[in-house]
Amino acid sequence: MTKVRTALVIGGGVAGPVAALALHRAGIEASVHEAYPSTSDGIGGTLALAPNGLAALEVVDARDAVVDIATPISRTRMSFGGKDIELPSLPGLPPLQLLDRPDLHRALHDVAVARGIRIEHGKRLVAVDENRTGVTARFADGSTATADVLIGADGIHSTVRRIIDPVAPGPGYTGMLGFGAEVDRPVPVEPGTMVFAFGERAYYLYWSLPNGRAGWGANLPQDRPMSLTEARAVPAEEWLRRLRAAYGDDVPGGDLVRHIDPDQLQVTGSLHIMPSVPHWHRGRMVLVGDAVHAPSNSSGQGASLAIESAVELARCLRDLPDPRSAFTTYERLRRPRVEGIAARAAKINHVKAPGRVTRALMPLVMRLMTRTVMKPEKTLGPEQRYRINWDTPLHPHTNLAHQTN
Repeated sequence: MTKVRTALVIGGGVAGPVAALALHRAGIEASVHEAYPSTSDGIGGTLALAPNGLAALEVVDARDAVVDIATPISRTRMSFGGKDIELPSLPGLPPLQLLDRPDLHRALHDVAVARGIRIEHGKRLVAVDENRTGVTARFADGSTATADVLIGADGIHSTVRRIIDPVAPGPGYTGMLGFGAEVDRPVPVEPGTMVFAFGERAYYLYWSLPNGRAGWGANLPQDRPMSLTEARAVPAEEWLRRLRAAYGDDVPGGDLVRHIDPDQLQVTGSLHIMPSVPHWHRGRMVLVGDAVHAPSNSSGQGASLAIESAVELARCLRDLPDPRSAFTTYERLRRPRVEGIAARAAKINHVKAPGRVTRALMPLVMRLMTRTVMKPEKTLGPEQRYRINWDTPLHPHTNLAHQTN
């Protein structure tokens, strides 16, 4: 039985509220401390929740709140050189759920608050004091908070990660910037279908919305990374000029970018991926979500893996006798899965931002990719059928065989 009774969760994005909800279900009192002064409206673009992410949300009774505000995607296609390939789906699984990251943040925030979980905003972590009996977080506003453990769910630029290990690696730049928009143009696909399009110069995706408009996202190659502040300082008209230059010859990509309203353009800044983090925990501190594993958006699994890890961490803290054994078991359960998915996604990035040699080899690359995606049970089955056995007690020697796939 655990000796942990209280927890501080640093970060109120995706993993933070889910961790607090799972800890609450495990009988551990948790509070969430978010650096932003309010919920993160306008921060982040569109994301998809995979079936495994939805299953993890079921554990904390938050699935319905998210599905109610999402767009289901039941069919996917790959497009290259004007040719569309219908991608097979995994039988027996619910559709992907597409939604904007700020909407997901708000939904999880509201569920957590409704369960009585305290969420404080304007709490930017600056230091942590730790002793044998607890851990104290110190915030930029001069306030403090103390608990048995501290969970770093503070994203890809995590402060907690640097406190745990001052020489920990930071996020790596994928060579692409993220954009999105809702476009007042129809696209030749039925609602519920998403197309992954490998254009002449860069990758983009689009889908049909129930209102007859199109959803659109793009990964624009760029040598230099840009912070969100830098990227949003560039006028939307200038970004649209660059996007038209990159996608103007594509069908229907060119038509879509030519009809994007500058006021509707979402600029999400540099796309990052986390390299392998050597130390997931130290003492009474541990990392979860993007703070420790952030695969590229090519995986389609970033948010889902963050939700899974938050639930699994709470399960470990519930069942194991002390923070050290809980954190060690949590890392052993999660590291192989998240790093395997990140490695798969990293390979796709080379195709999404192709150089001259890759473009010349693109037909061959696409044939190889098609052979892979046409066998979804082998490649995506282990990812999307993954389930956390919340009701199965853990012990220090629990291994992956205790998970169902």
